[in-house]
Amino acid sequence: MTRLPRLTPGELDLDQRPLYDAITGGPRAGGPQLFALTDAQGRLNGPFNAMLFAPRVGAALQELGSAIRYRTSLSDRIRELAILAVAAHWDSAFERYAHEPIGRAAGLTDAEIAAVNAGTAPELSDPAEAAALELVRVLVARGDADDAVFDRAVSLNGIEAVVELTTLVGYYVTLALQLRVFRVGTPGDSA
Repeated sequence: MTRLPRLTPGELDLDQRPLYDAITGGPRAGGPQLFALTDAQGRLNGPFNAMLFAPRVGAALQELGSAIRYRTSLSDRIRELAILAVAAHWDSAFERYAHEPIGRAAGLTDAEIAAVNAGTAPELSDPAEAAALELVRVLVARGDADDAVFDRAVSLNGIEAVVELTTLVGYYVTLALQLRVFRVGTPGDSA
Protein backbone atom coordinates (compact mmCIF):
# COMPACT_ATOMS: atom_id res chain seq x y z
CA MET A 1 0.00 0.00 0.00
CA THR A 2 1.36 3.38 -0.98
CA ARG A 3 2.53 5.70 1.80
CA LEU A 4 1.40 8.82 -0.05
CA PRO A 5 -2.13 9.76 -1.01
CA ARG A 6 -2.64 9.86 -4.77
CA LEU A 7 -3.67 13.43 -5.52
CA THR A 8 -6.38 14.21 -8.05
CA PRO A 9 -6.02 17.38 -10.12
CA GLY A 10 -8.73 19.06 -8.00
CA GLU A 11 -6.67 18.52 -4.82
CA LEU A 12 -3.54 20.28 -6.08
CA ASP A 13 -2.42 23.55 -4.56
CA LEU A 14 -0.88 26.51 -6.40
CA ASP A 15 2.65 25.08 -6.11
CA GLN A 16 1.68 21.57 -7.21
CA ARG A 17 -0.43 22.47 -10.24
CA PRO A 18 2.39 23.81 -12.47
CA LEU A 19 4.42 20.66 -11.77
CA TYR A 20 1.44 18.44 -12.60
CA ASP A 21 0.92 20.38 -15.83
CA ALA A 22 4.62 20.11 -16.74
CA ILE A 23 4.50 16.33 -16.28
CA THR A 24 1.19 15.72 -18.04
CA GLY A 25 1.67 18.32 -20.77
CA GLY A 26 5.39 18.00 -21.40
CA PRO A 27 7.33 15.66 -23.68
CA ARG A 28 6.25 12.57 -21.70
CA ALA A 29 2.68 13.22 -22.86
CA GLY A 30 3.64 13.60 -26.53
CA GLY A 31 3.88 10.84 -29.06
CA PRO A 32 2.68 7.30 -28.50
CA GLN A 33 1.70 6.57 -24.90
CA LEU A 34 3.43 3.32 -24.01
CA PHE A 35 2.51 3.63 -20.32
CA ALA A 36 -0.13 5.67 -18.55
CA LEU A 37 1.07 8.87 -16.85
CA THR A 38 -2.24 9.15 -14.99
CA ASP A 39 -5.09 6.94 -13.93
CA ALA A 40 -8.74 7.47 -14.89
CA GLN A 41 -9.11 10.09 -12.13
CA GLY A 42 -6.11 12.09 -13.36
CA ARG A 43 -3.83 10.97 -10.50
CA LEU A 44 -0.18 10.65 -11.48
CA ASN A 45 1.26 7.15 -11.72
CA GLY A 46 4.69 6.00 -10.63
CA PRO A 47 7.26 8.39 -9.19
CA PHE A 48 5.47 11.50 -10.39
CA ASN A 49 2.91 11.63 -7.58
CA ALA A 50 5.69 11.80 -4.96
CA MET A 51 7.16 14.82 -6.75
CA LEU A 52 3.96 16.74 -5.98
CA PHE A 53 4.66 16.57 -2.23
CA ALA A 54 7.88 18.62 -2.62
CA PRO A 55 7.02 20.63 -5.72
CA ARG A 56 10.18 22.78 -5.90
CA VAL A 57 12.43 19.71 -5.77
CA GLY A 58 9.91 17.70 -7.80
CA ALA A 59 10.00 20.30 -10.58
CA ALA A 60 13.78 20.10 -10.79
CA LEU A 61 13.69 16.31 -10.66
CA GLN A 62 11.06 15.98 -13.40
CA GLU A 63 13.00 18.44 -15.56
CA LEU A 64 16.16 16.36 -15.13
CA GLY A 65 14.20 13.26 -16.11
CA SER A 66 12.80 15.02 -19.14
CA ALA A 67 16.32 16.07 -20.19
CA ILE A 68 17.59 12.50 -19.76
CA ARG A 69 14.73 11.01 -21.76
CA TYR A 70 14.50 13.58 -24.55
CA ARG A 71 17.63 15.73 -24.79
CA THR A 72 20.74 13.55 -24.64
CA SER A 73 23.15 12.17 -27.20
CA LEU A 74 22.27 8.63 -26.11
CA SER A 75 20.56 6.38 -28.63
CA ASP A 76 17.10 5.22 -27.62
CA ARG A 77 18.40 1.65 -27.25
CA ILE A 78 21.29 2.65 -24.98
CA ARG A 79 19.03 4.86 -22.87
CA GLU A 80 16.45 2.10 -22.39
CA LEU A 81 19.08 -0.59 -21.73
CA ALA A 82 20.52 1.68 -19.04
CA ILE A 83 17.13 2.46 -17.45
CA LEU A 84 16.19 -1.21 -17.40
CA ALA A 85 19.57 -2.13 -15.86
CA VAL A 86 18.94 0.30 -13.00
CA ALA A 87 15.38 -1.02 -12.63
CA ALA A 88 16.66 -4.60 -12.50
CA HIS A 89 19.28 -3.82 -9.89
CA TRP A 90 16.75 -2.02 -7.67
CA ASP A 91 13.90 -4.43 -8.47
CA SER A 92 11.80 -1.46 -9.54
CA ALA A 93 8.51 -2.85 -10.84
CA PHE A 94 7.20 0.51 -12.00
CA GLU A 95 10.28 1.32 -14.06
CA ARG A 96 10.12 -2.11 -15.70
CA TYR A 97 6.39 -1.61 -16.35
CA ALA A 98 7.06 1.80 -17.93
CA HIS A 99 10.30 1.15 -19.79
CA GLU A 100 9.97 -2.38 -21.17
CA PRO A 101 7.41 -1.18 -23.77
CA ILE A 102 9.54 1.89 -24.49
CA GLY A 103 12.56 -0.37 -24.90
CA ARG A 104 10.66 -2.62 -27.32
CA ALA A 105 9.62 0.46 -29.31
CA ALA A 106 13.32 1.44 -29.41
CA GLY A 107 14.18 -1.95 -30.88
CA LEU A 108 15.14 -4.02 -27.85
CA THR A 109 14.21 -7.67 -28.20
CA ASP A 110 12.42 -9.67 -25.54
CA ALA A 111 15.63 -11.70 -25.09
CA GLU A 112 17.67 -8.53 -24.50
CA ILE A 113 15.11 -7.22 -22.00
CA ALA A 114 14.96 -10.58 -20.21
CA ALA A 115 18.76 -10.71 -19.92
CA VAL A 116 18.94 -7.19 -18.47
CA ASN A 117 16.10 -8.01 -16.04
CA ALA A 118 18.00 -11.13 -14.95
CA GLY A 119 21.14 -9.08 -14.32
CA THR A 120 23.09 -10.67 -17.15
CA ALA A 121 24.63 -9.09 -20.22
CA PRO A 122 22.52 -9.61 -23.32
CA GLU A 123 24.22 -10.44 -26.60
CA LEU A 124 24.51 -7.03 -28.23
CA SER A 125 25.94 -6.69 -31.72
CA ASP A 126 26.79 -3.01 -31.23
CA PRO A 127 30.01 -2.59 -29.20
CA ALA A 128 28.95 0.91 -28.12
CA GLU A 129 25.74 -0.48 -26.61
CA ALA A 130 27.66 -3.24 -24.85
CA ALA A 131 30.18 -0.76 -23.41
CA ALA A 132 27.41 1.59 -22.24
CA LEU A 133 25.51 -1.24 -20.56
CA GLU A 134 28.68 -2.57 -18.94
CA LEU A 135 29.35 0.90 -17.50
CA VAL A 136 25.81 1.18 -16.13
CA ARG A 137 25.92 -2.30 -14.61
CA VAL A 138 29.17 -1.59 -12.74
CA LEU A 139 27.89 1.82 -11.62
CA VAL A 140 24.77 0.32 -10.02
CA ALA A 141 26.72 -2.58 -8.53
CA ARG A 142 29.76 -0.71 -7.21
CA GLY A 143 29.08 3.01 -7.51
CA ASP A 144 32.22 3.41 -9.62
CA ALA A 145 33.93 2.10 -12.74
CA ASP A 146 37.49 0.90 -13.15
CA ASP A 147 39.69 2.46 -15.81
CA ALA A 148 39.13 -0.31 -18.37
CA VAL A 149 35.31 -0.07 -18.22
CA PHE A 150 35.41 3.74 -18.18
CA ASP A 151 37.89 3.98 -21.06
CA ARG A 152 35.91 1.50 -23.18
CA ALA A 153 32.68 3.44 -22.61
CA VAL A 154 34.36 6.74 -23.50
CA SER A 155 36.16 5.36 -26.57
CA LEU A 156 32.98 3.82 -28.01
CA ASN A 157 30.39 6.40 -26.89
CA GLY A 158 32.24 9.64 -26.13
CA ILE A 159 32.64 11.55 -22.89
CA GLU A 160 29.31 13.37 -23.34
CA ALA A 161 27.45 10.05 -23.39
CA VAL A 162 29.36 8.83 -20.33
CA VAL A 163 28.39 11.97 -18.41
CA GLU A 164 24.79 11.46 -19.54
CA LEU A 165 24.86 7.79 -18.51
CA THR A 166 26.17 8.55 -15.02
CA THR A 167 23.47 11.20 -14.67
CA LEU A 168 20.84 8.75 -15.91
CA VAL A 169 21.95 6.18 -13.34
CA GLY A 170 21.72 8.76 -10.53
CA TYR A 171 18.28 9.92 -11.64
CA TYR A 172 16.79 6.44 -11.97
CA VAL A 173 18.36 5.32 -8.68
CA THR A 174 16.64 8.32 -7.07
CA LEU A 175 13.32 7.28 -8.60
CA ALA A 176 13.81 3.65 -7.56
CA LEU A 177 14.53 4.74 -3.99
CA GLN A 178 11.45 6.94 -3.87
CA LEU A 179 9.28 4.24 -5.42
CA ARG A 180 10.51 1.81 -2.78
CA VAL A 181 10.24 4.15 0.22
CA PHE A 182 6.78 5.40 -0.72
CA ARG A 183 5.60 1.87 -1.67
CA VAL A 184 4.56 2.82 -5.18
CA GLY A 185 3.64 -0.10 -7.39
CA THR A 186 2.47 -0.42 -10.94
CA PRO A 187 -0.94 0.92 -11.95
CA GLY A 188 -3.64 -1.36 -10.63
CA ASP A 189 -1.73 -2.64 -7.59
CA SER A 190 -1.60 0.58 -5.54
CA ALA A 191 -4.48 2.61 -4.19
